[in-house]
Amino acid sequence: MKALIDGLLKFQKEVFPQRTDLFKHLATTQHPGTLFITCSDSRVVPELLTQQEPGELFVIRNAGNIVPSYSPHPGGVSATVEYAVAVLGVTDIVICGHSDCGAMTAVAKCTCMNHLPAVAGWLEHAASAKVIHESRVHISEAAKVGSMVRENVIAQLANLQTHPSVRLAQDRGLLNLHGWVYDIETGSIDALDADNRSFKSLLDHPSTCAVHARQANAAA
Repeated sequence: MKALIDGLLKFQKEVFPQRTDLFKHLATTQHPGTLFITCSDSRVVPELLTQQEPGELFVIRNAGNIVPSYSPHPGGVSATVEYAVAVLGVTDIVICGHSDCGAMTAVAKCTCMNHLPAVAGWLEHAASAKVIHESRVHISEAAKVGSMVRENVIAQLANLQTHPSVRLAQDRGLLNLHGWVYDIETGSIDALDADNRSFKSLLDHPSTCAVHARQANAAA
């Protein structure tokens, strides 16, 4: 806790005074362009990863970067998605998985979670990804987990598109969807390509998108 308080004091004494104009502006408004949905893992820091300023990202974090399908009883993730799209008017949504994900490792390896009933229940939202994942042969344990991470990103993008606010924005050609996988060791990101449903280096292909607004609109 001391490290957090020391950091806060440094922020108040050194960082904040240099950015007073920014925080004065942010005190009464926010206009993030992107909703960034990622894992709660402490090693994944969206603002650091994307080099964004305060106010530029609207963020959801949970175990396994999961978006439950829309239901008559929406929870916190659904409410946040709806607010980001319908009120803040974000133009892009990123679902970002990552290497060495504990949640996806547990799913991929069928780890017993009887002692973690809440976690086990939450990870049921990755069940469709697990079915696809288990139908394939994997050359190693690392490849097995990596495959599960990617299939989960694809599954959560599908879940995301069951949300009325998302579908409405897509139908209007206003919302692009992105599926990313972040490698912690190398800092690289692979992105899901809408054209061939495969992941490719975002560094080499910076325009890669999972679902273009114009494509979703045309398919509707």
